Amino acid sequence: QVQLVESGGGLVQAGGSLRLSCAASGRTFSALTMGWFRQAPGKEREFVAAISRSGVSTYNTDSVKGRFTISRDNAKNTVVLQMNWLKPEDTAVYYCAATLTSWGTQGHEYDYWGQGTQVTVSS
Repeated sequence: QVQLVESGGGLVQAGGSLRLSCAASGRTFSALTMGWFRQAPGKEREFVAAISRSGVSTYNTDSVKGRFTISRDNAKNTVVLQMNWLKPEDTAVYYCAATLTSWGTQGHEYDYWGQGTQVTVSS
């Protein structure tokens, strides 16, 4: 079993920045591919970013490329989503997720989920 706890959400003005962190426990962190997803009110959950077990490979969805950066620290069992130049359309609950598979950009590929953290971007 893997436990994931997100932190760092909040309210920010458009153009601002937030840093989301996810702390993992319960399994060897370096064996997990990590991802961030988000769900806005009335919308389906969508993929945001993923990072490979080693941290060498990352991938962001098109809408956040150039603004969001995913990173991980395997020594500290944490994954971070640095969000810059935030837009009102980034408003959502953000979820950290983990999978034992080698890669994943779809929600069904992830086995473990955090409780979510709210990000609200005002215009």
